[in-house]
Amino acid sequence: MISNFLKSELLNLKSSFSIIIILFLFTVSPADAAFPAKVRVTKVHDGNTVSIRISRLSLKTERVRLIGMDAPELGQEPWGRRAKRHLKKLISDSDWIVRIELDINERDKYGRLLAYLWTDDKKLINERMIEDGYAVLYTIPPNVKHVERLIAAQKKAQTRKTGIWGKGGLRETPEEWRREHPRN
Repeated sequence: MISNFLKSELLNLKSSFSIIIILFLFTVSPADAAFPAKVRVTKVHDGNTVSIRISRLSLKTERVRLIGMDAPELGQEPWGRRAKRHLKKLISDSDWIVRIELDINERDKYGRLLAYLWTDDKKLINERMIEDGYAVLYTIPPNVKHVERLIAAQKKAQTRKTGIWGKGGLRETPEEWRREHPRN
């Protein structure tokens, strides 16, 4: 008799636990659920490329290309240097710890991880670079998860004449500059 009672209680407990898990999954916002573990940025290479260390236990780093945006190249003075400095500031403001979000294609032709970078207070760094006038919108389908946000950010920067959109701003897009100055 006791064993049947225990079995019944165990089933009820299992059922209750399953319901709690299901409720949790449906009450967590998609943005929270999409965030992977935090990663440490170890280096800012330019206005749209950083290196990260995925695990505290590993010294291996991974190059990450911020997607949805294109910052001036370092050779596009002074904007390439300014974009790098601004990205460095945004990342240092988050104590060099960010969360990465991948899209459909995870790597580019150079083997870099393609990602959106988020701060702990849920600010999209890719979006901030565009909105603050240090990068232009640059989407390559199918990686267009946040394209509406990025379009709005560029419109805001253009309207406010911020950064590259202001007086003495960028003369040519980074893409145009790369065409005229191909890598060796």
